[in-house]
Amino acid sequence: MRVSDEDRERTTQQLQHAFSEGRLNPLELEDRLGTALAAKTYGDLLAVISDLPVEPRADEVLELGSKNGHVKRSGDWAVPRRLRVTSKYGSVDLDFSEAVTTHPVVEVELDLTYGSAKIVLPEGGVANVDGFQSDWGSSSTSGVPSRPRPGALYVVISGRAKYGGLTVRYPRKRWFTH
Repeated sequence: MRVSDEDRERTTQQLQHAFSEGRLNPLELEDRLGTALAAKTYGDLLAVISDLPVEPRADEVLELGSKNGHVKRSGDWAVPRRLRVTSKYGSVDLDFSEAVTTHPVVEVELDLTYGSAKIVLPEGGVANVDGFQSDWGSSSTSGVPSRPRPGALYVVISGRAKYGGLTVRYPRKRWFTH
């Protein structure tokens, strides 16, 4: 997908912020800024920021929550840069396979007490679950790679489940018979 001037500007701001924190030296900043300003696709932008921490703006955070119910997003829905999901006794089901994702990196922060989370990525999507911890459950990525890839959705998952787990997978293949 092609990027806008606003996307390029946001990326250059992220690079300058990383430089001010000492994450990039002056030569790296100059090289990356040149690449970002000439970027044509989200893959081009992802290549210059994939090794940097994501700094979401406050207006780009969606908070979802439930005490007893199921938190679910699927189909054609708009994905923000960051999702914060809290569920006390229910499960979480986030399906990105048909979602509209205009950001190359999406952060998902989970706070689960007695429930599990399932995240379905679009084909080729990538997920990093290193920041997720389960006290009495497991986390599974079912063949989903964890390193960023240019042009692919990169989902960074963090948070905790006390009595539940996390599953990240691709959509199930559907077989039709006539």
